[in-house]
Amino acid sequence: MLTSLSIKNFALIEKLDIDFSENFSIITGETGAGKSILLGALGLVLGKRADLSSLKNKEEKCVIEAQFNIARYKLEPFFEANDLDFEKETIIRREILPSGKSRAFVNDSPVNLQELQELGEFLIDIHSQHQTQELSEETFQFDIIDSMAANLEEISEYKSLLKKYRNLKSNLTVLQSKLQEASKEQDYNSFLLEELLAAKLKTGEQEELESVFEQLNNVELIKENLDRAVSIAEEEQFGVQHNLKEIKASLQKIASFSPDYNSLFERITSVSIELDDVVSELNQKAESLMSDPEQLELVNQKLQAIYNLQQKHQVKTVDELLLIQNDLDKKVISVDSLQEEIETAEKEITESASKLDVIAKAISEKRQKAIPVLTEKLIAILELLGMPNVRFKIEVSLSENYLANGKDDLQFLFAANKGSDFGLLKKTASGGEMSRIMLAVKSILAQYQKLPTIIFDEIDTGVSGEIAHKMGEIMKEMSKTMQVFAITHLPQIAAKGNTHFKVFKSVVGDQTQSELKLLSADERVIEIAQMLSGKDISDSAINHAKALLN
Repeated sequence: MLTSLSIKNFALIEKLDIDFSENFSIITGETGAGKSILLGALGLVLGKRADLSSLKNKEEKCVIEAQFNIARYKLEPFFEANDLDFEKETIIRREILPSGKSRAFVNDSPVNLQELQELGEFLIDIHSQHQTQELSEETFQFDIIDSMAANLEEISEYKSLLKKYRNLKSNLTVLQSKLQEASKEQDYNSFLLEELLAAKLKTGEQEELESVFEQLNNVELIKENLDRAVSIAEEEQFGVQHNLKEIKASLQKIASFSPDYNSLFERITSVSIELDDVVSELNQKAESLMSDPEQLELVNQKLQAIYNLQQKHQVKTVDELLLIQNDLDKKVISVDSLQEEIETAEKEITESASKLDVIAKAISEKRQKAIPVLTEKLIAILELLGMPNVRFKIEVSLSENYLANGKDDLQFLFAANKGSDFGLLKKTASGGEMSRIMLAVKSILAQYQKLPTIIFDEIDTGVSGEIAHKMGEIMKEMSKTMQVFAITHLPQIAAKGNTHFKVFKSVVGDQTQSELKLLSADERVIEIAQMLSGKDISDSAINHAKALLN
């Protein structure tokens, strides 16, 4: 509930501090006295946008501060989600600086307007005559029915399932798109893959083949030089091996005379052994080397196949070709994999739809049971409010589509008079009728859900007498379970309040300002008498005012 309101430098208000009580509060005042200014100030606290025209003194900042008791509102999750300190007595402050910049705070923590608006929806419902258009909106109509049907948990579960269902549908669309794209390239990718697989590529194979090709292609030149090398090494009188043996024999004779000579002898011995080994290997190579035209042709063909593939795929190595082969393999396999994923996704969608259907049916059945109760209550209240022949036709029918709050299509029709046809509320009901219907709806909802503080802003326009008396009774009844404010011009309603505030203008120096005052019992009698008879208050008006108050 709203416990206090402080306003500084806003419109015609210089400074105002006022405390409010729970139950039913009345606000009255002449037209133009400043009632709309109060609502404007509350609107800023609830997150409406501000501009410099709001400042009374353009050189000073405007500060509006409202204190709410939210102990019973179960708002701890909201505060936690928005990283705010939860206080049972929560203070919302809005500042508008002379520069035009606006700031907002909840319990001294800065917040943005969206967070403020979301919080405001839990705190105050400002209901004016033009806001009765809400009644014509299907979402609001469903909210009324679902509140009476106690569908809150079911709809919450349904929305959670619906979100999952839509995500699954979206994922399926993506998979189908991928499959369509992959299928277009499937044949070409398969051809490229088969071509690479047929080549039976191996890492390092190209270098090995090129080496073999060079040997086979130059076999005569290689053999000639191998033979010549062997001949130079083994020639009997002048060969390298013969000369090395001579050197070795000479050094052996003097090796014992000095460590240096011995070292030279050991080194030449090592060279001789190494040369013998080289010559032996040269002989083996020369003997094993032979011309093989067929093998040369096979190697050449394999190399040409590799070169052609490298040119085709614009790469330079076999390893790069193998990477392309692996990628193509994945693409070819992915089509089958995508098909499996699609089948799995379709199965999940079917299961999800089945769960949605079950809970949507439960929601619909509870709505069907609640509608006659709602209709009966609406008619009973509206008969008291001067609409004795009012009728409602509320029907829900199963839709093929999954809607935001179930699978029901809603027909919420209204007829005000006997013999008249049913029609849509916004086309059939007058402004005064819409106000009374909304009052009836709010009074019914107050019995089924914890409504925030509600402010009725002159919704009594166009009614008087006994109807006004009944409207006041309904508001007073609502105030037993919630805080209710009524801004009114009707004495019958004003007399029902637990407390009564008057908005009035005063002139201070050369400045006009609006003020709000809590009326005493005697002042309240005078105010209601003035509402009955005007500025010239008669004794009968005084007596009538006292009678209304009693």
